Amino acid sequence: MTIKTFNPEKSIKRARERGTIRAWTISTANGNVTWSNNIERMDIIRKGLPYEAIEAVGDKADLSTKKMLQYMGIAQTTYNKKKRENYLLSRRDSEAVLVLSELLDFGLQVFSNEKEKFQRWLKKPNVSLGSVPPESFFDSLTGIQEVKNALNRLEHGNMA
Repeated sequence: MTIKTFNPEKSIKRARERGTIRAWTISTANGNVTWSNNIERMDIIRKGLPYEAIEAVGDKADLSTKKMLQYMGIAQTTYNKKKRENYLLSRRDSEAVLVLSELLDFGLQVFSNEKEKFQRWLKKPNVSLGSVPPESFFDSLTGIQEVKNALNRLEHGNMA
């Protein structure tokens, strides 16, 4: 049996990066939506995001639009109509999309920007989340927070 020694360099680098100002971005056809704190996030929530932001976040998680709509409780026909007519998401749905986008960026950071590895983790049943895939928690803000907690545990060397 080989004993692997712990190299703290990646953790130290991530900790240093956290000390810097972090900005999140969602790219849509109308341009980028960017925020770096809760005040800016609230402003975006109050204005509303375009419906296509659902697709942009789905791409980050490697989830189909259909699956994202299921998690958000939006019918496909409603989505198609409102997207075509340039409607904006409700405040609740805008907030869910923004928080989920932040979570996905954090997860990518925890997995050292290894997108495929992170996306596999999202789809694989997770013992710390009741043996279901983390992505199945994307249907509520509380669920998204639980996935973030699992990522925090993973980042700090605990099983997740």
